[in-house]
Amino acid sequence: MLQFFEWYYPADGSLWNHFKSESQRLKKIGIDTVWLPPAHKGMAGKLANGYDVYDIYDLGEFDQKGSVATKYGTKQQLIEAVGAAKSAGLKVYADVVLDHMGGADEKETITVRKVNPENRNEFISEPYEIEAYTKFTFPGRNGKYSQFVWDYQCFAGVDYDDRTKETAIYSIQNESGDGWQHVMSTENGNYDFLMLDDIDFRNPNVREELKNWGKWFYQTVGVHGFRLDAIKHMDATFFNEWLDYLRAELSHEFFTVGEYWEPYNLQPMLDYIEATGGRMSLFDAPLQGNFHKASNEGNAYDLCVIFDGTLVKAKPDLAVTLVENHDTQPLQSLEQPVQAWFRPLAYALILLREAGYPCIFYTDLYGANYKDKGGDGNDYKVTLNKVDDMEAMLYIRKNLAYGEQRDYFDHPNCIGWTRSGHDEYTGSGCAVVISNGDPGTKHMEVGKQFSGTAFVDRLGKIIDEVIIDENGWATFKVNAGSVSVWILKQ
Repeated sequence: MLQFFEWYYPADGSLWNHFKSESQRLKKIGIDTVWLPPAHKGMAGKLANGYDVYDIYDLGEFDQKGSVATKYGTKQQLIEAVGAAKSAGLKVYADVVLDHMGGADEKETITVRKVNPENRNEFISEPYEIEAYTKFTFPGRNGKYSQFVWDYQCFAGVDYDDRTKETAIYSIQNESGDGWQHVMSTENGNYDFLMLDDIDFRNPNVREELKNWGKWFYQTVGVHGFRLDAIKHMDATFFNEWLDYLRAELSHEFFTVGEYWEPYNLQPMLDYIEATGGRMSLFDAPLQGNFHKASNEGNAYDLCVIFDGTLVKAKPDLAVTLVENHDTQPLQSLEQPVQAWFRPLAYALILLREAGYPCIFYTDLYGANYKDKGGDGNDYKVTLNKVDDMEAMLYIRKNLAYGEQRDYFDHPNCIGWTRSGHDEYTGSGCAVVISNGDPGTKHMEVGKQFSGTAFVDRLGKIIDEVIIDENGWATFKVNAGSVSVWILKQ
């Protein structure tokens, strides 16, 4: 999978056309599926990344929030891009953001109780009235596709009182009651509220509207699956209902991966998988956290434990592995970047092993340059260079990384594994060696079928050839702080 965007992609309406023009090349280099950013209109119009949801039915078709197009282009350009991707043999996953909405069209006077932000279950006020932007009428769309009007009965909480201009976390007193929805995360007492107008899934009309929208979206755009945003802040039973409905109604698998971000805590993710009955995969946040830590600690990090506490080790069939994403990239909300030197090593660990469904980040294929303020308020310029070995590793994954896997995780600074190959893939099989310290060697078995043959480093880091002995073993080299992938010499 390729995440085909990054947070700072230019707001010039070009992404859908860029994807359309790249589709055939992406398929050729070994990409199978592409995850696209939120396609709907955000509250900041053409400047919105889409995570500040305004109108999920406006895919760049209506003059709302100052523009017709979204940051990424128009509805027609999106549909054409998805069509081109399908023609190229790619599948497309859509980013779906159903936790919250923002940029309401009208204010309402509503009754709320203020809560302690550190413990959202603790009320710190008696019920009182505020003026909140909670009514969405979408005048630019004028009822096309859906006449549903969102009001305060559709939301569990807000974060702004327009009467006093105060920002806080307010629990809305509506027909659902005065408390939060049940969510899996107990962070801050109850982590239902994330931002803006928090959608209330206890309202049956809301659930029906979002099921209707899911069906409409599929029939309009034709995606193959979904990436679900911020699921730790939402009622898991909603997605059980939503996915069951779409899969039954539309007779389609809809591969789905959820963002339940717990960088160093696997158990809540396993609990979520149980609560959703394995209906969706999850991004392997603990593995990404391990990569971040390993890249910062250098040779002080024990590579033998790189998979400890990860989803791919515990539930390999439901793990989407990744090195970085739009939230972890430098200067973003969950900033946890993987240092440039370690990225090729991390990609070898997710692309060339049998477990997990690897997701590549846009900047690692295309690079990026941007400026933004850091958490300290200062301005920073960031350059992210593409990973030079990416296309070579994609080729190896697609053509050579097959067969039995033998692991040699037996040295803190030098690990390796081999794949024995498969008859269906001519010349397949490989040996991978990774070092986060000095130059190293790893004595490993690739299989007797390779006896007497020469192996070479496909990444070109080591120029020597290696001859496999009569028992199928050889000693493979790696440079300091590097990765080498040894394959059968053609």
